[in-house]
Amino acid sequence: MDQLALLFMLLLGAVVSVPVGERLKLPAPVLMTLLGIVLALLDFVPNVEIEPELILPLLLPPLLYAAVRRTSWRQFAANVRPILLLAVALVFVTTLCVAAVAQAIVPGLPIAAAVALGALVAPPDPVAATAVAGQLGLPRRLVSILEGEGLFNDVTAIVLYHVAIAAAVSGSFHVGEAAFELVLSAVVAVVMGLALGWGANKLMDLLGDATLQIGLTLLVPYASYVLAEELHGSGVLAVLTTALFLAEYGTDADDVLTRLAGHTFWDIVDTLVTGVAFGLIGLELHNAIRTASGRWGEMLGWAAAIVAVVVLVRLLWLLPATWVAKRLHARQDYDEEIPMTWRETVVMWWSGMRGVASVALALAIPLKTEDGGAFPDRDEIVFIAFGVIMATLVLQGLTLPWLVKRLGVKADTEREKEFEKTLAIRAARAAKRRLREIEDVEELPEELSEQMLRRAFDIGVRISPDMGDEERREAHQQRAKRLKRVRRIQGEMLSAARHEVLAARSEPGADPEVVDRVLRHLDVRSLR
Repeated sequence: MDQLALLFMLLLGAVVSVPVGERLKLPAPVLMTLLGIVLALLDFVPNVEIEPELILPLLLPPLLYAAVRRTSWRQFAANVRPILLLAVALVFVTTLCVAAVAQAIVPGLPIAAAVALGALVAPPDPVAATAVAGQLGLPRRLVSILEGEGLFNDVTAIVLYHVAIAAAVSGSFHVGEAAFELVLSAVVAVVMGLALGWGANKLMDLLGDATLQIGLTLLVPYASYVLAEELHGSGVLAVLTTALFLAEYGTDADDVLTRLAGHTFWDIVDTLVTGVAFGLIGLELHNAIRTASGRWGEMLGWAAAIVAVVVLVRLLWLLPATWVAKRLHARQDYDEEIPMTWRETVVMWWSGMRGVASVALALAIPLKTEDGGAFPDRDEIVFIAFGVIMATLVLQGLTLPWLVKRLGVKADTEREKEFEKTLAIRAARAAKRRLREIEDVEELPEELSEQMLRRAFDIGVRISPDMGDEERREAHQQRAKRLKRVRRIQGEMLSAARHEVLAARSEPGADPEVVDRVLRHLDVRSLR
């Protein structure tokens, strides 16, 4: 088996793991990690030959962009306090605690190398957390915090990692320079992200075509990441800034085709890249096995100790942080999404799985220092990092569904239905306002005006049937039955038309481009 065959196997596994995970009630990323572990243990499967410094630039930008598409800037702004407590403060605390314990138990481990280890195992993986939370039906407030933590904690951890690695390689460390680098990295990333987001938004207006616009969205996160890194900024923060800008200002309410096609496209990208990323985590197991040769007992003990620190620090931090957030939340006049019970706090604690970023940072540790010597305790750091990743991702990922079910934590469906009803009412009222504006400038027949008024009401009822009274709901149900019958008949008619046009593609003298253009018209007509 060569590298290309291995890639196709991971892509196939990414597709298959989704329905299998749904049936087994297990997260697809965890299944892909297990697949990677199995492949790594097979003799005929080659070692992955990919430069460690390319893992983050290749995998992280599309995953971050896809995750941001599911949220909004307003949501982050409303939840900035709990997100900062997790994404910034907890990463710092975890890094310091891991560094202290690692230096105490690993003989001769320099403080800079210990901090690098702490930084690379500190951030929970945003992809794993989002994927798991989405499948388990957790309350929206928990999903929002997990998404926010996962998206922003990599920024803090990666900057800390680079500072620690630079100190370990050069042999010197200055607090002032490190703080300046941290601030400069954030400023450069935000400026670059906003500039690229603004430029991409303007370019999308010029492109016009849905295919070209969607293609541009695939290039934008990579461009944002690479340009920010070239200017010594945070590539992760730049991607987040660009994606949030486009989510806020790059959406045209009337561009239905681009929105539908873009949603499908990014679902596919998210599924495939996520599968490959977590498959690589399992495949890289051979690196950890090789480094532990002859020292299994000692190195497993170190890894277990760091796993305990990572898990316990998260719990010990979440308990008081949640209490503080609740106290501050009680003084606010807006809804801030925080864990409301101890059960939700426990679920948040157990959702702290490590993944792609930790693997990439571990493998990217330099082999040599500036004086030509070996990087201090590199093999030990890599083994401990993989121990943390495997323990949190596999153990917590496999047991989290059971824990959620056991604690009875689930989404507040009544609140979601109420919000859906509110949106349905607003949509119907907006349609009625527009109808009145049209009637002010155009003279509509009374029959047509009444028909349009009913359709305005139907816009809301189709979204949320509960918004109408009983009589109107019954009338709507009758109309819905008739409409369903009409659509069924119309669908069969359009199906016959598509078959006829598609058959013409094989006829002598038929122009395939014309056939495809007509078929596209029929396909779009079928969506209406």
